[in-house]
Amino acid sequence: MDTSIYSNLSWLHILVAAIAYFALGAVWYSPLFGKKWVAYHQIDINQPNARQGMVVIMTVSFIWMFIISAALAVLVGRLGMTEALSGAKLGLFTGLCFSAASVSINHLYLKKPMGLHMIDGMYHVVGQIIVAVILCTWR
Repeated sequence: MDTSIYSNLSWLHILVAAIAYFALGAVWYSPLFGKKWVAYHQIDINQPNARQGMVVIMTVSFIWMFIISAALAVLVGRLGMTEALSGAKLGLFTGLCFSAASVSINHLYLKKPMGLHMIDGMYHVVGQIIVAVILCTWR
């Protein structure tokens, strides 16, 4: 396996893209879809343990977003993408075909409402579009 692709990555760009992906969650799951997401999950936010473990959850989710951003950076580099539209197409492709599909498969087995599939799946589609556009255009 050729590991030289990792030495050519811009880790600063990957970090910034991962932060943008993570920051999207603050908007997505608060003012945009927060109330609906909580209702779909039937979470009682007034319970004292409802927010327990959030630091660990958010830290691990950021690590996963960093990994996704690094993987997208590899694809951007290998495919020679340098334009925003190319990034948007790549993010749409990976977000829809990998992330949203995986989320939806899990939600099907958990018997979650279709609206939850859309909220969670589209978060990753939009997040990966943002990541890929950043990685394609920031040189």
